[in-house]
Amino acid sequence: MTSPPQMPLPAALEVLHNVRTDQIVITTMGSAREWMQLGSDPLDFVYAPSAMGEAPAVGLGLALAQPDRQVIVCNGDGCMLMNLGSLVTVTAQAPQNYVLIVFDNGHYEVTGMQQTAASADARHRGDTIDFCATARGCGFTSVYKFSDLNTWRDSIATVLGETGPTFVLLKVAPVPGGAVPRSPAPPAERAVALREALTNS
Repeated sequence: MTSPPQMPLPAALEVLHNVRTDQIVITTMGSAREWMQLGSDPLDFVYAPSAMGEAPAVGLGLALAQPDRQVIVCNGDGCMLMNLGSLVTVTAQAPQNYVLIVFDNGHYEVTGMQQTAASADARHRGDTIDFCATARGCGFTSVYKFSDLNTWRDSIATVLGETGPTFVLLKVAPVPGGAVPRSPAPPAERAVALREALTNS
């Protein structure tokens, strides 16, 4: 059986990193670990340690408070399953500057590589949960899915140029031995630093 196409997580994040300008970028779990390897920016908020599933809500609050600045949330598929209700909350508020990117590898990577209940191997019928259909059903009208790195690279400018809220699903490969991300500094200190960066920019 042929494996479905996937892109490497670090490379997928590098595509975003290379085009990022003055957006707030929130990362959590595996995306936080890999994002920190690409360098830091005052407008980064590495949500680690995190409550799984809460990054979309953190991003929503920032998007509503900063309507003139795009907010990009990098969420895992396992985290998304922890709080599917946040999709409805996001579209109810409908911030035009909000982008939610879900990195789907079918596993709870940083907690031991357990399969998520949405992955085909964990489901009796061998089907998969369609995150994009779920997002559309929750009210997202700008919805994208990518499994090829070059296509993602060629399309990211269009994606980020959409009027949000925007939902993006990236099919990525698990990172073998992917560890829990270390917090780069105390969370309260980082929240203050982000507030100061937003005030001064």
